Amino acid sequence: MEHVHLAAEEDDLYSGYNDYNPTFDSEELDNDAGFQQAVRTSHGRRPPMTAKFPGTAIGGRALGTSFGVESSFGCESRLLKSRMPMASSMGRPMTGAVQDGAARPMTAVRAAGYSSAMTRGSTFDPLGQSKGPAPPLEGKSEDTPDEKVKILEKKVNDLIEESCLAHGHGDLQLSLDRAKEAGRKERALVRQREQSGNADHINLDLTYSVLFNLATQYANNDMYAEALNTYQVIVKNKMFSNAGRLKVNMANIHFKQKNYPKAIKLYRMALDQISNSHKEMRIKIMQNIGVVFIRMGQYSDAITSFEHIMSECPNIKTGFNLILCYYAIGDRERMKKAFQKLICVPLGIDEEDKYIPPNDDTHANLVIEAIKNDKLHQMERERKALAEKFIMTSAKLIAPAIEATFAAGFDWCVDMVKSSQYVELANDLEINKAITYLRQRDFNQVGAVETLKTFEKKDSRVKSAAATNLSFLYFLEKDYDQADRYADLAMTADRYNPAALINKGNTVFVKKDYEKAAEFYKEALRNDSSCTEALYNLGLTYKRLGRLEESLDCFLKLHAILRNSSQVMWQLANLFEMLEDPHQAIEWLMQLITVTPTDPQVLAKLGELYDSEGDKSQAFQYYQESFRYFPSNIDVIEWLGAYYIDTQFCEKAIQYFERATLIQPTQVKWQLMVASCYRRSGNYQKALETYKDIHRKFPENVECLRFLVRLCTDMGMKEVQDYATKLKKVEKMKEIREQRVKSAREGSARGTRREGSASSDSGHSSHGTSAKGERLSAKMRALPGSNEPYEASSQRDIDASYVDPLGAPMERPKTAAKKRNEEDEFADEELGDDLLPE
Repeated sequence: MEHVHLAAEEDDLYSGYNDYNPTFDSEELDNDAGFQQAVRTSHGRRPPMTAKFPGTAIGGRALGTSFGVESSFGCESRLLKSRMPMASSMGRPMTGAVQDGAARPMTAVRAAGYSSAMTRGSTFDPLGQSKGPAPPLEGKSEDTPDEKVKILEKKVNDLIEESCLAHGHGDLQLSLDRAKEAGRKERALVRQREQSGNADHINLDLTYSVLFNLATQYANNDMYAEALNTYQVIVKNKMFSNAGRLKVNMANIHFKQKNYPKAIKLYRMALDQISNSHKEMRIKIMQNIGVVFIRMGQYSDAITSFEHIMSECPNIKTGFNLILCYYAIGDRERMKKAFQKLICVPLGIDEEDKYIPPNDDTHANLVIEAIKNDKLHQMERERKALAEKFIMTSAKLIAPAIEATFAAGFDWCVDMVKSSQYVELANDLEINKAITYLRQRDFNQVGAVETLKTFEKKDSRVKSAAATNLSFLYFLEKDYDQADRYADLAMTADRYNPAALINKGNTVFVKKDYEKAAEFYKEALRNDSSCTEALYNLGLTYKRLGRLEESLDCFLKLHAILRNSSQVMWQLANLFEMLEDPHQAIEWLMQLITVTPTDPQVLAKLGELYDSEGDKSQAFQYYQESFRYFPSNIDVIEWLGAYYIDTQFCEKAIQYFERATLIQPTQVKWQLMVASCYRRSGNYQKALETYKDIHRKFPENVECLRFLVRLCTDMGMKEVQDYATKLKKVEKMKEIREQRVKSAREGSARGTRREGSASSDSGHSSHGTSAKGERLSAKMRALPGSNEPYEASSQRDIDASYVDPLGAPMERPKTAAKKRNEEDEFADEELGDDLLPE
């Protein structure tokens, strides 16, 4: 017994004495639930767990199956003996026993993933995942002719797709390059098929696609000759079905080249090759034919085409073109009939009522919200807007022609529209009627104003538009109270109308309430961020308030929207000048002259800025250009004259002062300048004649008499005593006049300066210049008639006291050009006046 071991040994030393295998208890099998379950199911067919037993005298062989079965039904006295490993008579190993480290093959469960090669303790892996990934599939050989053909076809299709995508992205050159490469690959494909003996299996659809795409890309790149040649290749190939339709594309190219007879010929050839079943395509070709006839001026032929289309399949564009043709030939009655046909054309769109959500159906509300702004609804709105545009344009075009007066013709159009499906356009036509009156400068009561006032009691949208235009109209007439009243009415009707808010801001602006005006302009911008008038006026308002940085920000934003607006560029230049940044001001003015190169005021401002920077040559260039475009600017004339005097070219300065004399004949200073230039250049005789002429026109001018005395003395003339006597009388009269003014005005500073300006400030007579005219440069003050008169109050003799101002050193001339925006006119330059609704 020392060599006998139980199958399952426990760690407990005292366990196992009373244990026995219940398999041998045949009496209790009926009550054994596990056994009964095994009989009814496949549970009993599962392989039992086996274990290795220690070696015995028999040689360590596994227990035989027959012994195991026999022992299970044997007597209890053979229990220990049956547990000993014994070989069967046939040498078959026992089930569940281990022999040489390998388990018995289990063929009955091999399909479930079990393997006879599994050893005790190995991992259960029925799917064989522990063996690693499956080897890759073997690739097909590309050396076969069929595979080469398939690869080439795929490359050609990819190139065509790349060409189309490049054209969609706007890269026309890339799309053409891809189309050409696809053509080369396709020709290589054809050669490959011919070499492999499959010439009969050429893919005609692929060839057609390549040629058609290539011709299209040629046309997109304006290479019309190449496009026509490619289309010709397709059309002449009888193997391509329906290739005749491409003659429409060829006709389109001839139309772009303005070869209209050839285009009509090709359109008609394409029309002959299209069957009547393709009605829509035939209609479009006939419409193209009509358009070509219009370009050729053959309106009768165009009318024939358009009338056929309107009878077969009417559409908005054809109806509008028909009206244009009737207008061109001046047929009133047919214009009316065509307009009636135009407003009866069905649009083929759904009513807007279907987009109004019901209150009780949640699901329907969600559906309506989803389709309210989808692509289809957007297309419907665009089609309706286009139809309304054509109807409005037609009405404005034919209204003066179909009746004796414009008003009668417009009223007929309005009546026709009211009885059609475009009822809401009637009010817009009335508004356009009033705007047309405005463009005709008809501001009377039977014109624009009377027409607009009829809308005061209509719906809010029309009332707001009419009141906006009335406010603008009264604002132009400077009736600011009425403008303010109608601006309030427009705002009441529609608070979100930006034009009404701008008009209200304008009326507040003229009352100099700039803070309130800025609020209205800001509200207009909140309602419509693209409203350029509100942004421009807001910038001007900030400028008036002295908030230059905010004003600059407004105009910079406006410049980003209106890149070529000369007014915006001028305001930016003026703001930088006010911010003491002349270099930036010059930069903006240089941009401005690229837009308006002939604006004399801009050129003069550039000359002024360059003069302030000390660049006399650039200043002279721009002043000279300004004078060339506008030779009547006194400031420019004054600067040019002073420049030539400074450069010792007095003869050239004479022509500028003579022009100033023509512009301001009552200003004696310009004539004195001319005489001084003659004297400085050495032409004393001409200077004397000029002074005498000045004395005849202005006998009380002290400066002229002084120069006459000086010249007569130098030339030894006898008239010197007469002029000296007159000079003394004039000076005495001036003193008496000054005393009277002082006593009358009791020493008023303003009166004293005005009366004494001739002797103490400018030496002029009682016809003294205004403040703007007396703004001379330092050099001009050194000339006769400047701030250096003779010592008239001296008791010395005149000959002894005379000092020639022209002999004194002359100072550099200063800028005399005025600043354009110092006193801008509000209604003309500052406020945006484009307030009429489109």
